[in-house]
Amino acid sequence: MITKDGRFAYEAAGDPGGTPLIFLHGIGGAARAWRQQLATFGDRFHAIAWDMPGYGGSAPLPSVSIPALADALQRFIEQLGANKPILVGHSIGGMIVQKWLVQSPKLARAVVLAQTSPAFGKADGDWQKSFIAARLGPLDRGETMKSLAPSLVKELVGDDPDPKGMELARECMASVPEASYRAMMLALIGFDQRSTLKDISIPTLLLSGSKDNNAPAPMMAKTATYIPSAEYVELGSVGHLANLERPDAFDEVLGRFLNSVATKT
Repeated sequence: MITKDGRFAYEAAGDPGGTPLIFLHGIGGAARAWRQQLATFGDRFHAIAWDMPGYGGSAPLPSVSIPALADALQRFIEQLGANKPILVGHSIGGMIVQKWLVQSPKLARAVVLAQTSPAFGKADGDWQKSFIAARLGPLDRGETMKSLAPSLVKELVGDDPDPKGMELARECMASVPEASYRAMMLALIGFDQRSTLKDISIPTLLLSGSKDNNAPAPMMAKTATYIPSAEYVELGSVGHLANLERPDAFDEVLGRFLNSVATKT
């Protein structure tokens, strides 16, 4: 599906009159990475997954940054006419949600920050430099997203991931346009919302994987202590792609949180 302005492609399930439940994928993802979640939650919500700008059928942004992506999210929500949505942001999707919350603190009903971070740090930090180099270096040397997809996905996941989920993860990663992948990686640099965590006043779930090297569980547990109404859940043996590695466990945790939000509102 495409929004009225032609800018955003998305997948959706459920009654368009239901509570909007919007899923935002990570750098190596796509709207279709959330298909099981759309199927699981489409009976109770208007479940929606966007293709981030520059992915799938969504138009690229003239200049990519987390603030520009947060503005794009606001435009997407307006295009859908989504009133009081619940947002589920994975990885960079969770960073976009954090940035969006600063400008729109009262517009969401609740948020889920899945395997994401409140800060990436300075461009000249050693960890940051090696993180970017490890991901962009192979492309500089002539590899393609398609050739890199199997190894990139393998590095992201934990123990014994779901085979169908891994197939979908590789397919999503292989189809990310190289220009978008590069731009999103560089957009991470300098991201820091740590000072605004205390202002998040809506129900918030932080979900981590114990084997996640990109958004380590101890960092996420600490992040949760800065958000007034946060709940923290850690999935054992799971790497960075929880909804694809252990879709049923992910859906169970998300379902419990959504039930608790329903009783609060």
